[in-house]
Amino acid sequence: MDKEKSPSEKFVLEFKEDAALTEMMRLRVSSLQKSGQKRQDGERLLLPYEVVSRLDFPVQELNFSHWYFSLSGHGRVTITGISQHWTPDLTHLMTRQLLEPIGTFWRNADDPEDLPLKCLEADMQEFGERIAELAKVRKVMYFLLAFKEGAEAANLSCSIEFLPEK
Repeated sequence: MDKEKSPSEKFVLEFKEDAALTEMMRLRVSSLQKSGQKRQDGERLLLPYEVVSRLDFPVQELNFSHWYFSLSGHGRVTITGISQHWTPDLTHLMTRQLLEPIGTFWRNADDPEDLPLKCLEADMQEFGERIAELAKVRKVMYFLLAFKEGAEAANLSCSIEFLPEK
């Protein structure tokens, strides 16, 4: 007899900005600019409209269920996963560490506020499944969130729902 999943069995994890890592990556960009040096081959520098966020996984055996995102106003937000557990104070972020696909959602300037956000559903599904796979081998995962076309971090709420593996 199948037991219906109770709400308590769901894990809804919110993307939380990691201000310390974001600042450290901004300092790297600033340091390179001041010294006139170039980035290392393959190094991925933080762009002015990006922040570093993280997900902390309470358990490792998860299945992706659903994305929740809301954005006041208009704009485009992209979420890029980072495949390796890195720390900018010890190692630089390399482009090869960025996951495909990326998650993208947006609202056009002429769309009414009550219109649901648009997204690339197949990519968002695959991205959520990829995050669940990586959760099996780590307790925290980092992401680059990019805010474009008028989107701002203060206007974003983004979380992801997982169900435990049975």
